[in-house]
Order: sequence, then C-alpha cells, then structure tokens
Amino acid sequence: MIIVVTGASSGIGALSARALARAGHTVYAGMRATTGRNAPQVEAAAAYAREHGVDLRSVELDVSSQDSADAAIASIVAEHGRLDTVVHNAGHMVLGPAEAFTPDQLAQLYDTNVIGAQRVNRAALPHLRAQRDGLLVWVSSSSVRGGTPPYLAPYFAAKAAMDSLAVSYAAELARFGIDTTIVVPGAFTSGTNHFPNSGHPADEAVVTAYEERYAGLMDHVAEKLAEITPPGADVAKVAEELTRVVGLPKGERPFRVHIDPSDDGGWLVAEVGDRIRSEFLRRIDLGDLLSPSA
Repeated sequence: MIIVVTGASSGIGALSARALARAGHTVYAGMRATTGRNAPQVEAAAAYAREHGVDLRSVELDVSSQDSADAAIASIVAEHGRLDTVVHNAGHMVLGPAEAFTPDQLAQLYDTNVIGAQRVNRAALPHLRAQRDGLLVWVSSSSVRGGTPPYLAPYFAAKAAMDSLAVSYAAELARFGIDTTIVVPGAFTSGTNHFPNSGHPADEAVVTAYEERYAGLMDHVAEKLAEITPPGADVAKVAEELTRVVGLPKGERPFRVHIDPSDDGGWLVAEVGDRIRSEFLRRIDLGDLLSPSA
C-alpha cells in the first residue's frame, strides 16, 4: 500500500509510520517544517529506512495549510499513480482550566485536530473516490467517550469533534469503496510528546483564580494515571494495532479498535454508540453504508 501518516514527526505518528513500513508498505511520514525544526526527524526517518531496509519517506505536510496538504498528496500520487491509505494522526494537546483559554486558542486547536483532517481529506479523497478504493484511519482518543479528568477540556472537545467527523465520513464514503477504521488510544503518559509539548492557557489571571481551588490538580491526575496504568504499557502497541488493521482485507476491518491499558471505560460507551448507529442506519434502509462497496 501507499500510505501517508499525518503528524508523523514523533509519538504515535512516527511509531505508526515505522510499523507500517516494517509491514512492507510504502509510507510517507507527513510533517511540517521538514527543512527547519523537523529536519532531524526527517533524517531519523531516513536512517530508520536504511537500517531496516524499509520504504519510509518524509513529506512536507502542514495540516493547517490547504496548499501544503494539496501539494503533499499531489506529490505522492504523481510518484506512485495512487494513494491507498490516509492516517489522520496530527493533533495537539493543551492543559489547563477551560475558561483560561481564549477563543482564538480553541480555534487554533480545532484547526489542527479537526479542520486539519478536513484539509487532508479534500486533497486525498478525490483520488480515493476515483480509485473506488482506499482506507481512512482516524486516531481518536478514549476521552471521547471514557472517563475524563479536568483541565483537558479543549483537547477532549477537539478529539470528540474529530471522532464525530470520522463517523459521518465512514457512511458517506462507503459507496465509493472507501473503508474506515477509528483507532482509539487511551491515556499514555509516556512515549509521546503530547504532555511535554502541550499548550497552556493565555489568560494567566484565570489560571491563578483556579489555582486557589484546584492547586496541584495536574500533578494529582498524572500521579493517579500512573497508578492505574499497568506496568509495561507501551504506546507502540497503538502503532502495532493500527498496522494490523491496515493489513486486513477491505470489509473485514473493525470500525473501531481500543488500545487503553488504563481502561477508562471508553470502549463500553463506544460499543453502545456504534451499535445504535448500525441499528439506526438499518432502520432507515441505509445498512449498505456500514461497510465499503466492493
């Protein structure tokens, strides 16, 4: 397969790009600033490809720019004549009381985590629809439906929006022969750059006001997450499961898979929600939208 992974400079994106390449696919690790701050990540991907004898490449892909998304997809299709799989992984995390984030900050977060996927889809889907074949993999979060601690509201809301977008796209693309899988990681406090590189609220006065009642809350959450996460929980398992799903035949891929060692319960709510979705589509005689056309 020819695969592009967004947000692949580090974390789940980089791990997934490498795992997919090891499985024999041609993989493009999409990242921004490939000649700037991410130049070391580009070289690391190239070194990995040489060392392991796999086809792993980097491509300039800034999901906040339609021109960048268009150029990245066009270059891949020009080189191979097709594109088989898009992995929507790009995302950014923020930490802090919801009120302390400005509307502009929330808009920027949605721009990366939600609208960025839309830009990539608008670049890629015309090719997949013309092929009558393809796969979208969406990297969601167990926070969409599971237990959620405070001070992560903007990130959780953006992930929920992206997840909802994925669900609707799945039905709308089925008759074009395009498959969908939503990969749902739980809270991994190590192995990614989410927490170390997370954004923070701009309104310091509001942060200070919340500290009067919620002092030390993030340290408490981090400590308790560590306690409920079993030893050996490795974020690389997300990449492994994603790669397994990509390798399955069209029509046999699960609609949603969870990788959540701390078990926040998101899988249970998702199971009910996805079942209701399936039952409803069948009730309105649209059951064919539950799996891609051959």
